[in-house]
Amino acid sequence: MNAVQIKRIYEPVAGEDGYRVLVDRLWPRGISKDAAALDDWPKNIAPSHELRRWYGHDPKRWEEFRRRYKDELAAQTDALERPRERARKGAITLLFSAKDEVHSQAVVLKEVLEK
Repeated sequence: MNAVQIKRIYEPVAGEDGYRVLVDRLWPRGISKDAAALDDWPKNIAPSHELRRWYGHDPKRWEEFRRRYKDELAAQTDALERPRERARKGAITLLFSAKDEVHSQAVVLKEVLEK
């Protein structure tokens, strides 16, 4: 499998991004669809509204968020197949809008895809 990268959607598009996938359930503020240059937006692999609200990007809840989100992803095996297949063929970049790059759902999704 090629490298799965993560990147804030507010960063400029780069040639090495490869296949660009938004992993947020909600559209990021202040970004036009043209500027996002997305190849995919599979909302069903983003954290559920309930989980996202509970987490609230609180680093104290990070480990529990990771566990709960992985449980949600385990129920989305079909939806995960497309990003996995793209990663086998070339570069893939998981895009997210959170300011905290260490505690975002993209970090968890990257772990799951690279397994």
